[in-house]
Parts: sequence; C-alpha cells; structure tokens
Amino acid sequence: MAEPPIIAWDFDGVLNRNIRDGVFLWAENFERDLGQSLEVFTKHVFADDFDRIITGQEDLRDRVASWADRVGFAPGPDALLDYWFSNDALPDAEVLKVQAALSARGVRHVIATNNEARRARYIETEMGFADRVAHVFASGRMGVRKPFPAFYARITETLDVAPGRMILIDDYQASVEAARAMGWQAHFFSDDSRGDILGQLRAEYL
Repeated sequence: MAEPPIIAWDFDGVLNRNIRDGVFLWAENFERDLGQSLEVFTKHVFADDFDRIITGQEDLRDRVASWADRVGFAPGPDALLDYWFSNDALPDAEVLKVQAALSARGVRHVIATNNEARRARYIETEMGFADRVAHVFASGRMGVRKPFPAFYARITETLDVAPGRMILIDDYQASVEAARAMGWQAHFFSDDSRGDILGQLRAEYL
C-alpha cells in the first residue's frame, strides 16, 4: 500500500477564513476600535519592502513600533499586534473538520505559509495549530517565501520525502504553479473550488 500524502496547507485564505474579496477582515473595525487611520498604518507597515518582514530580515514588532511612535499610539506595538492577531484568527471550521478526519486516517499535515515569525508562533500556540499539524513552515523562519523554489525544497528536505508525496492547497495561483514545477501535487483553493477540493480529499483518503 502506498504511503499516504503529506498535505501542506496554506494558512490565510485556506485554513484561516480571514479574507473576503481580497481584503483581510481583521482590519474592518481598525479605525473604530483604535482611533487610528488604517491608511496610515497600512502605508507604514506594508511598505514596498514588506518582504523583509515576511522573510525574517526585519522584526514586525519594530515596524509596528515605529508606526506607534509616529502617530502617538499610546498602547504601543504589543497591544496592536495582539489586536491584529486575535482579530485575524478566523479558522475555517469545515476545512479543519476534513483535516482532522484525514489525520485519523494517517494523513500527515503541515502548514506552508508566508508569515513572519511572531504570527507563526501565534498560529501554533494561541490558535492551537501546533497540535493539528506536524510542522509550521513559515517564510519568516525559513528566510524564503512562496513561490520561490527554495521554499518548497526546504520543506521536502526537512520532511525527508519525495516531492510527489506532497500536496499543496493554496489560494495563490503562483504558489500552486511553483509547487507543481517542483514536482508537488497542488490545488488552487477558492470559494469556487473549495467544495471540489475537500470532496476529493474525502473521496480519496476517508
């Protein structure tokens, strides 16, 4: 009998249903709750060089702290990060149910996400994903992000598995195509495709 696959789940937009029409839901009430301009925060934090944060070259807290100093946000950077991460924690119950059922049948799971180290730790601990998956592969820890080939190579090397055993489920088409180019199986996850993907996983492995 062939060994079961290892499913690499993207986090935001797949395991975590926190995006609607391309907009992150955590910021919907930012101005009401914090009394600060979302536009100013976004321009300051998500600058053109945000890749430095996503790949672990710069600490997200430092970037947020410089914004807090600039606008006079008295609660400080840690309060902002707590607000951000907690309001961004919207796990997809249907996807998690399928994931748990697959785990019971011997399918292994990892997370493969473009997230910096602080949020990756929050995902593991506060959101409990350390108990749901074998490993959280986060770009901020790895020093490389999707869709660069080295991201996928690092995962297969760490897990010591052939690329063909990996299945990526991701809501970014370029990440899906890059995974396929590395020999992985990969599925593009969207509102239109989610039912088919989850149904296929149930049919093949449950």
